[in-house]
Amino acid sequence: MALPFYVSPEQMMQDKAEYARKGIAKGKSIIALAGKQGILLVAENPSSSLNKISEVYDRIAFAGAGKYSEFEHLRKAGIRYADLKGYAYGREDVTAKSLANAYSQSIGSSFSQEIKPLEVEILVVEVGETPTQDELYRIAFDGAIADERGFATIGGQADELRLYLKEKYEDGVTLEASLQLAVKALEASTSQKVNAPNLEVAILDRHHSGRMFRRFTAAGLVDLVGDLA
Repeated sequence: MALPFYVSPEQMMQDKAEYARKGIAKGKSIIALAGKQGILLVAENPSSSLNKISEVYDRIAFAGAGKYSEFEHLRKAGIRYADLKGYAYGREDVTAKSLANAYSQSIGSSFSQEIKPLEVEILVVEVGETPTQDELYRIAFDGAIADERGFATIGGQADELRLYLKEKYEDGVTLEASLQLAVKALEASTSQKVNAPNLEVAILDRHHSGRMFRRFTAAGLVDLVGDLA
């Protein structure tokens, strides 16, 4: 009689974590940088039709790395959560912290209960009235939340980018300086030149009234940091 196949819970979790990490490592990287004008989000993204960076609410943005279909599902769920909470209570009650906690619970439940974990890592960021009020949350594939300060990175080269930015990042720099730093960090992590058409860039502009999220075109990026094309 054959013995039943058994895997310890510890080994199962280790295997899930390794599976998720491998999936995320295949994806391009994303950087969030808090600066004088707001929070800049920069993603390596050669696709013009699939966005990695999106608006969630008035002052809140979302970025996802890893398997597109999975983080796109999370993005839509986050928008529904924000809309319902804002409608039921008030727009000021929708915060990046509450959204990050909701994502953490959802992703963590999937990691612990499902056979296949989500191959995603996400950022939820909220711009404040001043740079000291900016909030950046990184949610890992297992639901763990990291409350970042100044900058955050996700995706395939997240660790390399984090080390680079730890040495180079400065508080309160201009939009142009933030974008230049992000481009240099991406180039250092991949040892390849970054071209404007392969970048997706957006900002939560603290000086803009109402909805603060706006995207940059490739031409707009060249105007900011010179010839990337």
